[in-house]
Amino acid sequence: MISRFRITGKEDISLADFDPEDTADIASKDAIADEMKQLKARLQEEQEKLFASKTNGILVIFQGMDCSGKDGVIRKTLAGLNPNGFRAESFKKPTNEEAAHDFLWRTHKLVPAKGYITAFNRSYYEEVLITRVHGDIDEDEAKRRLKHIRSFEKHLADSGIVVVKIFLHISADFQLRKIQERMQNPEKLWKFDPNDLEERRFWDEYQAAYETAFAATASKRNPWYIVPANNRWFRDYLVSRILTAVMEKLELSYPQVEISSPLPGADTTGF
Repeated sequence: MISRFRITGKEDISLADFDPEDTADIASKDAIADEMKQLKARLQEEQEKLFASKTNGILVIFQGMDCSGKDGVIRKTLAGLNPNGFRAESFKKPTNEEAAHDFLWRTHKLVPAKGYITAFNRSYYEEVLITRVHGDIDEDEAKRRLKHIRSFEKHLADSGIVVVKIFLHISADFQLRKIQERMQNPEKLWKFDPNDLEERRFWDEYQAAYETAFAATASKRNPWYIVPANNRWFRDYLVSRILTAVMEKLELSYPQVEISSPLPGADTTGF
C-alpha cells in the first residue's frame, strides 16, 4: 500500500493526482485500531534497537500547508517513543543569526546523531517554498538551493542518516474549515494566525512550488511520501506504517556483548 504514496523522482508529479480524502479503501478508524497498536509496539521496538546499535539516525521531515496537521501527527505517531532517543524541532522565520548563515545551517546542526530520531516540523524546504512564492529568491536561486538540498540529503544518507520526507496533503476547503474552527473555538483560538488567511491567496503557487521540490529532490534512496491528511486517522495510520517500514528495512539488531567472566557470587555449576 505504501508504494502508491511514494515518489522517487521518476514520476510526473502533480498533487492533483493525489486525493486528500483517500483512505486506501479502509472504512474507518475502528477497522485499523488493532493494527495501530501493533504498529506502535513495532516502532518502539525498532527505536530501542536503533538506540542500542547506534548504526543509523532517522530524520523525519513533515511538510504541508497550514492546518495540515504537522504538530498533530508528531504527537499521535511519535509520542510513544522513548524521549531519551527522540526529539521534535520546529522552524519559524529565521533569526538574524540564522539568516547570516547559509540556508541549511540552522537545520543541519539539528540533524540527529546515530541512534536517535528527530522530527522536523517544517524544515530547510521552507527556503525553496515560502521564499520562492513571495519572491525573496528568483528561479535560478531556487534551482541552486534544490540541487544543494538533494546533495545534502545524499550526504546524510551516505553518513547513515535516513531521511523520511512526508508531505501532509490537504484540500483548500479542508484548510478553510480548520481555520474557521480555530476562530470559533476559544480553546483553539490561540492557534489562529491572521497570516494563515493571507497565505491562502497563494495556494496554487505553493502547490506548484511543492511539485517542483518533489521533482528535484525525490529519489529512490530519499523518496517523498504524499500522505492524504483530510482524514486525520488515516494520516496517522499511513505515517505509522511508513516509519515502521523504513526502520524495519534497516534490519537493526541489538549489539552482541560478550561477558568474559561470571558476575560476582553467581552460581556457575548449573541448575
